Amino acid sequence: MSGSLWLRVPGGDTLPAIPRPRRGGPGDPGRAGDPMDQLAERLDGLIAAAVHPDEIAAVLESDGMTDEHIRLTYGRHDSFGLAEELYARVPRAFPEPEHVPDPWKVSLAACLLRGVVFALPGLAYVLGAPLLEGPKDRLGLPAGTLTLLAGALIGWVWDQTLSHRAYTWLGLGDRAAAGRTLLVGAPAGALLGIAAALTVPGGPPFSYAFAAGQALYVGAATVLLVLGRERVLLAALGPMAAGALLALFTDLPVPVRVGLLVASLLAACALAVRELPVARGVRAGLRRIRGWSGHRPGEGPVRWRMLRGAEEEYGPRGPRIGDSVPYGMFGLGTGLLVLYAALGEVLAGGPAEAVAAPSAVALTLSMGPAEWLLHRFRSGSLAGLRAARSPRRFWLRMLGTLGRCLAAYLVVLLALGLAGTLLWPGAPGLTGIRASTLLLLGAVMWTGLLLQSFGAVRPAAVVCASAALAQSLALLLGVGQPRLVQLVVAAAAAVVLGALVCLLLGRATAHR
Repeated sequence: MSGSLWLRVPGGDTLPAIPRPRRGGPGDPGRAGDPMDQLAERLDGLIAAAVHPDEIAAVLESDGMTDEHIRLTYGRHDSFGLAEELYARVPRAFPEPEHVPDPWKVSLAACLLRGVVFALPGLAYVLGAPLLEGPKDRLGLPAGTLTLLAGALIGWVWDQTLSHRAYTWLGLGDRAAAGRTLLVGAPAGALLGIAAALTVPGGPPFSYAFAAGQALYVGAATVLLVLGRERVLLAALGPMAAGALLALFTDLPVPVRVGLLVASLLAACALAVRELPVARGVRAGLRRIRGWSGHRPGEGPVRWRMLRGAEEEYGPRGPRIGDSVPYGMFGLGTGLLVLYAALGEVLAGGPAEAVAAPSAVALTLSMGPAEWLLHRFRSGSLAGLRAARSPRRFWLRMLGTLGRCLAAYLVVLLALGLAGTLLWPGAPGLTGIRASTLLLLGAVMWTGLLLQSFGAVRPAAVVCASAALAQSLALLLGVGQPRLVQLVVAAAAAVVLGALVCLLLGRATAHR
């Protein structure tokens, strides 16, 4: 028999044993009747759970039934003929295992922590605001704003691309390769962000220093978040966050503001470096120096494995760089949409008082609940695959799960938007059109992330990037009223992404 036909059972690598017939005297009912009926009764559970007659044939042969024995006892030509008849006699029944682990079950607290960590860096602008003040540009914004935005845009693209590549290595079980990817990619992204900021002229001197710190922080945060060190990153942000909250109630001296910003930046960078292969290599080298006699002849005290290429050390199974690019485009598209939600009116020539910062903060904070609800949806898909008995019923079940999860996310997002508007000094009111745009952008981001989890990141990236491009062109050409343009673009993107999700919703392979 071919090895692919061997029936594996949980907890072992051998075929299940066939229940033996009972032995008894002439009056034993087990000795009477059709031998085929007796065999079918003894193998009832194994036959009912088989998905192909060849599985039953494999079990029969593993128990030592030869073709000669089958012909003499059961009157069938061979094990395959006997297996086909047994398969036809017994109805299919696929019992569920007693305990099915749920790989999508995650802690709500952990997801909320990630949302807080995503949003906390925004407090750095509160500390740095007095140092970023300068002459207003033609849009009515501080001159250093465009400098910071240029570096941030590079960070959004690079961070998403790098994160996907590192996560892919982690998914392959190769944490060392993920560390090497971050070791090279994080500093490269920081340098690109700094270079982009320096290309924008006219900003105050501190804006370039702030943009450089912003780029370095994004690289360090990417390392810590990918490697699951959210609590460590939160601790690094502590001095800056505490100083920003204090600055809301008192006028902190400039040296104190700069010191708190630098302290959090250095802490984040140092903690990120500690997680990378270079730090482990140095520690290993120090251990070898202390125990020099233990090294093998012909080797130096430190072997820098991180310098080897992934193809050389791990073979051709490494992720392709091209597979990570759509994630960067998705990050760029969603980042621009969030930016326009906060600054769209001002960038179109409106008053500086129209900055809707609470909307951007709400979208950022909501990423924690969004992540948890995505996991809840994927968990519901596993339950749906087990419970549904037809493709239509599965699709309807998943549509209900999708509606509940998306509605819960939008409720959370609206609550965050309302709270931010009430607490943010001088924030514009959350009018009907602003609230609708916020909810539509939330739907775009959540459905886009869901498509990513379905493996359909390219359509999600195309839709989000196209929406950001359309809104950029509208702003550059002065087409339409900014709030209305935002609403229409967000609605169109949400409809397209929703339709794509519904198309994939009934495919069991999309939920794997």
